[in-house]
Amino acid sequence: MIHKNTVDAVYDAIRIEEVIGDFVTLKKSGSNFKGLSPFSDERTPSFMVSPVKQIWKDFSSGKGGNAIAFIMEHEHYSYPEAIKYLAKKYNIEVEETEQTSEQKEKANEKESLFLVNEYANQFFQQKLTGSEEGKAIGLTYYKERGFTEDTIKKFELGYSPDLWDAFTNAAIKSSYKLEFLEKTGLTIVKEAKDGSQKTFDRFKGRVMFPIKSLSGRVLGFGGRILTNDKKAAKYLNSPQSEVYDKSKVLYGIYHAKQAIAKEDECYLVEGYTDVIQFHQTGVVNTVSSSGTALTPDQIRLISRLTANITVLFDGDAAGIRASIRGIDLILEQGMNVRICTFPAGEDPDSFARENTLPELKEYLNQNTQDFIQFKASLLQEESKNDPSRKAEMITDMVRSISKIPDAIKKELYVRECARIMEISEEVLFNTLAQTLAGAEREQQKKIAVSKKQMEVVPDTSQPVEKVNPQYELEKKIIEILLLYGKKEEEFEDLVLKENEDGDLVPELEKHTMCVFEKIFLDLQEDEIEFTNETFKAAYNILIEELNLVETFKIENFINKMTPEIASQITEIIMNEEKYELHRWDDKEIHVKQKDWTVARYVSDVILNLRRFLINLKIEELLENFKKDTSISEELNLEEIKQDVMDYTQLKKVLSNKLNRVV
Repeated sequence: MIHKNTVDAVYDAIRIEEVIGDFVTLKKSGSNFKGLSPFSDERTPSFMVSPVKQIWKDFSSGKGGNAIAFIMEHEHYSYPEAIKYLAKKYNIEVEETEQTSEQKEKANEKESLFLVNEYANQFFQQKLTGSEEGKAIGLTYYKERGFTEDTIKKFELGYSPDLWDAFTNAAIKSSYKLEFLEKTGLTIVKEAKDGSQKTFDRFKGRVMFPIKSLSGRVLGFGGRILTNDKKAAKYLNSPQSEVYDKSKVLYGIYHAKQAIAKEDECYLVEGYTDVIQFHQTGVVNTVSSSGTALTPDQIRLISRLTANITVLFDGDAAGIRASIRGIDLILEQGMNVRICTFPAGEDPDSFARENTLPELKEYLNQNTQDFIQFKASLLQEESKNDPSRKAEMITDMVRSISKIPDAIKKELYVRECARIMEISEEVLFNTLAQTLAGAEREQQKKIAVSKKQMEVVPDTSQPVEKVNPQYELEKKIIEILLLYGKKEEEFEDLVLKENEDGDLVPELEKHTMCVFEKIFLDLQEDEIEFTNETFKAAYNILIEELNLVETFKIENFINKMTPEIASQITEIIMNEEKYELHRWDDKEIHVKQKDWTVARYVSDVILNLRRFLINLKIEELLENFKKDTSISEELNLEEIKQDVMDYTQLKKVLSNKLNRVV
């Protein structure tokens, strides 16, 4: 268990914009920050961070909360893990008691896989520098590649002994379960003919490259064999698991993320050693797809940090042709893509090793091309003087341009393509229109097939769901309590008093009180209870908190909430921020803000809730009136009619106070 002092110290140190800024590129928007959602695929930023309130809200996925909630949601951490992560970030020493065996057993499966990976990472590093085999084989290989000791430590490179079960035996002796060793893919388990189990180390006799998440957790491994065994794969990756999905991971992203955001540029290479050599030379904003074909998820991971990608190819023409398909994927995601190739026989690893940082940067600057220029030069070389091949090449370039979502960029690229290929813009625009129309038809076919497969039959018997006014009004009350609960306001109430003639007449009374007191008293007076369970729980805790504390802080309140309630609360608060107008005063347009007339705002919400409940009561009475038509119940019907008249009269009074016509 983590000591309360550590938890308090972490909460005091947290700056939410710093924490989230490690994962999402944030831009200033008034008093808040905005960015692309890390939880969904979007091109228009709807992810908001409030430094003042120390909360975040993702309007595309509905998630929200404080910094701890973000780390738990984004990195799939448990609460203690999130605290430890932030403690490390802010250099806070973690005080904790030793976990019991029972507590260890309760750890969820995903956490168990992370723990196994972390143990394996330490094991491989120790074998690299602490065993004769590791030094002679693994360390020698890394040094031959030109990696320094600092680089080896930075990337936590390791070595797996050339024995069938060295790692597996060590892990089991350290109390790690075979079940989780197998699920991470570190251990292969096979059934023998006699029914017994045989275990093997997947990465036997390989140099090891740990693959980390954006936050630095070990997700899996890549291993390179050093022998000339033609039957064994040169590179081997961890298999798919609960924590490792190679289509969603980029090698080096943990070390490169800050440089990518700072430089507003990402270099994309193919292999582990390409990344490491570039980092060692000084080009830190470099990541790799780890030898797999580039995927949309990997591109979206980069898009959280920058919109600019430069793809680096080695001099192998066949490799370039195979990898060029990834360019269309990048364009499809709305990214800006450029390409740079290295001389024949060179790759990013060898070129960076043989050149200084200034030389490498100069080469990249001088040889990086726009994707249109690159594709044109590549395909022109292939087509030679063959008109039909040239036509195919132009069509291929237009197909790439059609992937770009931005209409202005599309037009500019068409014009550039027409200039390079010496063909009229009109022809290219017509070709583009045909390509887009064909893509649209294909999409419609897919949708039609999908609908047919789903066999959705519309239910005409059910009315379309309407907005629930009571839900919205209860939500407004929570919003008022959060934003203005401790604020003192002068409220006006109409009170019936007896005049000199003995008649009851409405008289205006003014009194000053806190907003939360006004709401509490009004709801108590009418015996109104919340119908939404989340709002009911939040309301009860809010009233108690506002009554006890001298100064109410939203972030402190959210820290006490369950994740479900915290998510609802942040949505309420950040909706207020999302639609706020900024800097209109500079244009001499004076917008009346809600907090200028809080008393009226509170009164209107309470009155509207009363009107809504009165309407429900009138409907209920009228329904009873229709049902109860027997002569024997004539007296009862008269009572119902009188009740309806009384409630209708009360509704008119409330409507007058709201300046509405009934």
